[in-house]
Amino acid sequence: MSDFLARMKAQAAGDRKTIVLPEGEDPRTIEAARRIVEEGLADLVILHNGEEPEPVEGARMVDPRTSPKHEAYAQELRRLRAKKGMTIEQARELVDDATYFGTMMVKMGDADGLVSGACHSTANTLRPALQILKTAPGTKLVSGFMVVCVPDCEYGDHGTFVFSDIGLNEYPDAEALSEIAIASAASWKQLMGTEPHVAMLSYSSHGSANSEYVDKVAEATALVHAKAPGLLCDGELQTDAALDETVGALKAPTSEVAGNADVLVFPNLDAGNIGYKLVQRLAKAEAYGPLLQGIAKPVNDLSRGCSATDIVAVVAITAVQAQLASAE
Repeated sequence: MSDFLARMKAQAAGDRKTIVLPEGEDPRTIEAARRIVEEGLADLVILHNGEEPEPVEGARMVDPRTSPKHEAYAQELRRLRAKKGMTIEQARELVDDATYFGTMMVKMGDADGLVSGACHSTANTLRPALQILKTAPGTKLVSGFMVVCVPDCEYGDHGTFVFSDIGLNEYPDAEALSEIAIASAASWKQLMGTEPHVAMLSYSSHGSANSEYVDKVAEATALVHAKAPGLLCDGELQTDAALDETVGALKAPTSEVAGNADVLVFPNLDAGNIGYKLVQRLAKAEAYGPLLQGIAKPVNDLSRGCSATDIVAVVAITAVQAQLASAE
């Protein structure tokens, strides 16, 4: 277990929050729930549609369709979506769905956060969150990041990094890329408690190549400087220049970030998703997420290839995010 995850677990256990798991039919969810209860990381609500799964001692098992809260949630959902023309019949049907029901639990204060995605797409997790919880104040863009912990690694913060965007925005323009960078820096500071060093990644370092793709990253970096002038952010940087001090001094000698980067912002979703999975598999890194940034309350996604161990980790992180949100 990484030092990062050990810290998240200890913090989660110190002030238990209620986390909803809408995928009660998935065996990984049930296995993870048992571990979460045993470790005292969170109070769990496990949702299921259909045949009730094997119960988890210490967790609440709820069928949305028969819950006493069903009608109240449907009425509130209809009110929230009234301007979109939603009828009460449509709202009741949506609240039958475990992800919508779980998101309404968070909205109504009956839970502090939600973790889903083991057997659903990111869109299935994100859509109810955006419709019901909305974006956080001041947020222009929702994005996804991974916390990646590489064992025996001299780079980053003792091998710990934030990789983004790795889950949502396919080909962000310069404006969107700048928003992803600022949000990722905030996520780093929230979870790590230290100042981030943000590298805007490219196949070029400080003008070593010229193309519209390089220009986009350079423009995004300039926008970050304009929007968040105190943030340590530089680009465009190649990955070796961002991570290695010797290479950074050679390729970007004036940079305060080169050789010290811990937040890696990828130019598109292809690069980000490929990058984190390469590091995860080849370097045997722990990768936690995708974690969503920009939602008004803690909602986090899972890779459909996740393990029960991954679910435990994301629940612990979500619980910590809920603690920090309640303290604001």
